[in-house]
Amino acid sequence: MRALLDLQKKLFPDLLNIMQRRYKILHFIQLMEPIGRRSLAEEIDMKERIVRSEIDFLNKQVCIEVTAKGMRVTKTGKDVLQQLANFMNELSGFHELEQQIKGTLNLDHVIITPGNSDEHDWVKQELGKAAVDYLQSIIQSNQTIAVTGGTSMAVVAEMMSPASYAQNSMFVPARGGLGERVENQANTICAEMAKKANGEYRLLYVPDPLSEESYQSIIEEPSVKEILQIIRQADVVMHGIGDAVTMAKRRKASKDVLHKIETGKAVSEAFGYYFNNVGEVIHKVRTVGMQLEDLSKINCVIAVAGGKSKAKAIYSYFKQGKSNVLITDEAAANELIKGFSL
Repeated sequence: MRALLDLQKKLFPDLLNIMQRRYKILHFIQLMEPIGRRSLAEEIDMKERIVRSEIDFLNKQVCIEVTAKGMRVTKTGKDVLQQLANFMNELSGFHELEQQIKGTLNLDHVIITPGNSDEHDWVKQELGKAAVDYLQSIIQSNQTIAVTGGTSMAVVAEMMSPASYAQNSMFVPARGGLGERVENQANTICAEMAKKANGEYRLLYVPDPLSEESYQSIIEEPSVKEILQIIRQADVVMHGIGDAVTMAKRRKASKDVLHKIETGKAVSEAFGYYFNNVGEVIHKVRTVGMQLEDLSKINCVIAVAGGKSKAKAIYSYFKQGKSNVLITDEAAANELIKGFSL
């Protein structure tokens, strides 16, 4: 396909540019539907007259429908998007980026979506959609999916949809999380995912973090023991990767812990562990749920993190080698590549 693309770029550069533009518009409408023409033009940073012309074309081709509430993608449009996805990925150069990151970080799979999550909310939604699509491509009936909390996973939950071929899925929180904002707690995210996927869910009502005394007491509770056993036997784990200092402050860490994280030069956080730039654990929060050592027993561990600002955190976390799938965005991927070459 690479050779064919190179020929097309030489002989039909205008055609490829038009194809990319129409794909981008159609793809974005699907992501944000219903959406008006002016809002669309602003979000994708394209002149309104060009957007108007392309919308007219897509409408005539029955790829979209224009209603009083805004534009929506039709079944024909969705088929076009699905059939063009791999071609457009190759055309954008993401495939090469994915292969380079996959090889350098020793991963089974890497997916890159367009844009920078730091700058646009639609990029976060695209990241969430890519995570859902990948999960649905691997999940089977009667499997258990453990999910962490955080803003990235909240977006994954928002984009979740049913997988008709995977019946009786069970969603569980990977760790306790009472104390964070409700919408970012693992319990909330777990329940929303299950409802949208037509699956079942179990919750874990424990604070995070815990004192050692409280931890030992709580894990002896029969109901907690039961859910912990389900969590540790999960078939798939989905999690985010946080910036170390940001996460510590969000979880209202003490001054001593903050000092330890900052002086230890921690750059990433996942599962309550704080890592420096070479993947060493600087600090661990005592939390009920999945531990770092549990991940080695899980067949598929999917990390979802994007934004240029997250690149160092992503690289730091993957030094541990505990996750085997990365779903990220273009900005983070490009920063990761720069880091590889330093």
